[in-house]
Amino acid sequence: MGINWELGASAGRSLLLCSGLLVAGCALGLRLGRRQGAADRGALVWLCYDVLVHFALEGPFVYLSIVGNIANSNGLIASLWKEYGKADARWLYLDPTIVSLEILTVVLDGFLALILIYAIVKEKYYRHFIQITLCVCELYGGWMTFCPEWLMGSPNLNTNSWLYFWVYLVFFNGVWVLIPGLLLWQSWTELKKMHHKGTSVGKKSR
Repeated sequence: MGINWELGASAGRSLLLCSGLLVAGCALGLRLGRRQGAADRGALVWLCYDVLVHFALEGPFVYLSIVGNIANSNGLIASLWKEYGKADARWLYLDPTIVSLEILTVVLDGFLALILIYAIVKEKYYRHFIQITLCVCELYGGWMTFCPEWLMGSPNLNTNSWLYFWVYLVFFNGVWVLIPGLLLWQSWTELKKMHHKGTSVGKKSR
């Protein structure tokens, strides 16, 4: 793997835009979770960032891919996806699998994340059902994005640069595996606690 530590202007703009969305997600999540515990504040920060990425970045990607393709599009969002396309060429043109997954991600995952934010803030009974559903959808999207490519020998992936491999492919996709996995674990432990509590109350009432 080649090592080139210089960032071009396009990479710098793309990373700055992602950082800006992260800052906005942190601000929104911390504000919404000011009365929540640390774990739920962290979840809200992630979910706000998740929503912003789905709607502000992936939504335009779907639109630009359907009306044409990213490679021939102009603008800030198109330039970000052109930059990412240097690591994964499928994002430059209308790849049916990628665009289909992104439609599902924007519509289903985006709105599930909004519902989950509401459920956490308002402490709704259906919070963990939505959380588990969203996390499974996110993990499924990641698997279907890369598994077909791996089975074909990864012809569209560029791993010759530390930036393309470690930042674009590993980090930016890895966080959508790691954090949904942690949220699934949180739901598992909370549901287990509720089950044990309900069992204990049932035994005492007999």
